[in-house]
Amino acid sequence: MTSRVVEPLVVARVIGEVVDSFNPSVKMNVIYNGSNQVFNGHEIMPAVIAAKPRVEIGGEDMRSAYTLIMTDPDVPGPSDPYLREHLHWIVTDIPGSTDASFGREIVSYESPKPVIGIHRYVFLLYKQSGRQTVEPAATRDHFNTRRFTAENGLGSPVAAVYFNAQRETAARRR
Repeated sequence: MTSRVVEPLVVARVIGEVVDSFNPSVKMNVIYNGSNQVFNGHEIMPAVIAAKPRVEIGGEDMRSAYTLIMTDPDVPGPSDPYLREHLHWIVTDIPGSTDASFGREIVSYESPKPVIGIHRYVFLLYKQSGRQTVEPAATRDHFNTRRFTAENGLGSPVAAVYFNAQRETAARRR
């Protein structure tokens, strides 16, 4: 079960470039506009991702608290991501078995606007050791998931999923 979940993250270099290898242990569904579920490697049009998604979280029970991070490791473009990473969203204190709207949004959702090439947008879920333990990131630019999670004692992710998006050209909008 684990290898099927993790393999696309390895192939897409999410594991390696953004996070170290981990064993997923919590179910997470990311759904845009009520019906567009995020699956690893699928492409979603920028118009669909303008508003923040609903993020449903499994977990043992509501006493558990989780942190959700959304990041883009391909800034400004995937061939030369020298600004890696750009932070798009952080929600903390999400009770297990609920969704992110029950958490505390400490970095507001910024809709992806890829300019050059196909970008990966990565959702990572971490189990917190307690509530109110995660501090907001200082900046969205040059965000580093590993450093942020280490500074906030979050350990390894318990779930991850990513999608691809690229700028919509006039031809693709038709």
